[in-house]
Order: sequence, then structure tokens, then C-alpha cells
Amino acid sequence: MEKGPEWIISEMKASGLRGRGGGGFPTGLKWEFVCKAEGSPKYIVCNLDESEPGTFKDQALILGDPFRILEGILIAAFSIGAQKGYCYIRGEYPSSRKVFEEAIAQAHTAGYIGDNILGKGFNFHLEIRSGAGAYICGEETALFESIEGKRGFPRIKPPFPTTHGLFGKPTVINNVETFANLPLIFTIGVDEFRKLGSESVPGPRLFSLSGDIAKPGIYECSTPITLRQLLFDHAGGISGGQELQGILLGGAAGKFIGPEKIDTLLSEEALQEQGLSLGSGAIMVFDSSQNMKEILASLGSFFAHESCGKCYPCQLGTQRQAEILMRNLDGSLLDGDRARLMDVGWTMTDASLCGLGQTAGSAVLSALDLWPELFIEKGHNRD
Repeated sequence: MEKGPEWIISEMKASGLRGRGGGGFPTGLKWEFVCKAEGSPKYIVCNLDESEPGTFKDQALILGDPFRILEGILIAAFSIGAQKGYCYIRGEYPSSRKVFEEAIAQAHTAGYIGDNILGKGFNFHLEIRSGAGAYICGEETALFESIEGKRGFPRIKPPFPTTHGLFGKPTVINNVETFANLPLIFTIGVDEFRKLGSESVPGPRLFSLSGDIAKPGIYECSTPITLRQLLFDHAGGISGGQELQGILLGGAAGKFIGPEKIDTLLSEEALQEQGLSLGSGAIMVFDSSQNMKEILASLGSFFAHESCGKCYPCQLGTQRQAEILMRNLDGSLLDGDRARLMDVGWTMTDASLCGLGQTAGSAVLSALDLWPELFIEKGHNRD
């Protein structure tokens, strides 16, 4: 507190920390925008919705060390002058909510949350809000709407949350893993922090590894490693003696890659060169015994169910995508279905309002390129 908010934001910018929720926006820059934005009060929001299939790192962070998350939230609040914050916890995480509520109560008793914190004249109060299982509420503006007691619809941007966020006021919203990195930065210093991770995305990175792997779980990488190293050197290789068929990188909103890319480095720079992204750090492994038509149909049904329906490209696109994928699973693709699937996927990507629709076709489009043999039309006419 002695060095002041300006110093904190300067250090955050120098650290190069980027958001770990999937967007990857520079954290220090976001804070600076909110700090300089007109309007008050200003808010801090911790996003623990974690509704991306295949992602479970944030829950582990809250359950394992909730005080680290609280410390990060307090650092952010002090730096932007926020006196009020919210932690939005996924409704399916009741244990996380209970643990975090207890941590907040203990911090309040110890004088780290409340009025005149540590006698420094800094006031900050934190509340918890639970979601109701809507995937769309992982999107920051839909999350704001939910906290405000409204239906979780995404907002049109601009304006952005840095100027018009929660309750229309300047708001910093960050992912749990992002907040968890803050105590590390101010403990070891910016120079040491930048030695971790990669040049453009410094700091350690958590991966949620699941599927047909011998040792599924959460893996922390302090320096970039290849997929092969992660899967075989650390996670014990493919389970059941099967061959690797494919990997879904980035969760349901990510893309499939085949075994030929297993030596890809798990860094944003290396992945961006191939049109890929780490997203929220989810890595889902599929062995040769898996029916990928079934997996794709399941993904299609998921997005059709979770689309909020606010914009037509996503509302209708996810429905048409799911229908075609179900026909593919049944072995009854119609003439032109493959082309329709590509058209629907790119239309959602280019025209949807928010990240849900923009990525709802990503996995399917990548599968069309990777496994064209899965989409064989039977020659039936639509009529």
C-alpha cells in the first residue's frame, strides 16, 4: 500500500501477465484503463464460472488456496480504487462456494476485508454470486447481466467493461488463475516472473488434462513444453494401450489436432502459427477406440443447448449444426450437408455477437479438415 496504485499497475504492465480465462488480454493494461476511466464506483469481478467443458483448474485453485485468490483480488481492488467486488461461482461448484465464503469470513475477521483495511483507509467488500449453469455466463458481459439479476445475455461491445461494466461502471473482470498469479509477481518480482512461461505470455500456466490419458489432472508448466512431453513424460501416456486419435485443444470452443502435431510446443506463439490457441488451458485426449462422430454430435448438442438465442447466427446456426452432426452420427447425411456444415460454421464464426457463437463451430470445422472420412454423404436428396 505504501508504494501506491500507480506503482502496482506499472509493475503489472511490466510483468506481461495476460488473462488466463481464454481471452489473453494484458492484465496491467486492463487495470490501467479502468483506473483512468471516468465514473464511480468501480468494481472488481472474479470469474469462477468455469463452464468450458474440459476445464477444471479454477475450482482446484479455490479449493486449494482461496487466500491466494483473495490476495490477488485485493491487489487489483486497491490498484483501481474499487471498494466493492463480486466473485461469480459456477452453480455446480457448491464446495468452492463454501470454501470461499469461509475464506472471506476469516479475512474479514483478520481485518483484510472490510472498512479501513490494516488502518490504511482502504475499504473493500466482496460478495459471492452463483450462476445457474448457463455456459453463456462465462462471457464477461453476460456474467455482469447475471450478477445484476437479469437474464445472462451478452452485451454489444463497445462500450467495453473497462468503462461500462457491472452496473454500467468501470470494471475489472479477471479469471481465477489470473488473480492467483498476482501474489507470485509481487513475491518474486517482475524480472523473475518474466523468466517463467514464454516471451509474449510470461508466467506459469495451468492445463486441465482429461480424457483417454493414464494420469488426468491439472498440470502446471513453468516453461513451455510440447504436447508429447505433457502427455507421455508427465501424464503417463494414452490409457488402455490404445493409439492416440486426436486432441481437442482449448475445450469445446477449441480445435482438434491429430497425432502428427503432438510435438507442438504449448506456447501461444507456437500455437498461433498453426491457427490454434491454448484458450482456458483445456486439453482433451481421445484414443483410437472413441467414436468421433459421437463426440462431434455431443459437441453440437452442447452448443445448441447453451446458445442464449440473442443473435440469429448463433441461435439458428447451432441448431442446424447439431442437426447435421446427428444425421452424420446416424449415417444419413444428405447431399450437400458437408458444405452446409462448413457454411454454418463460418457464418457463426464471422457474424455471431459473442465468443460462444464465434467458437461454436471451431471444433467441427477443424474435424472436417482433420477427418474428412467422417463426413461421407450417402447421396440422398434433401427432398
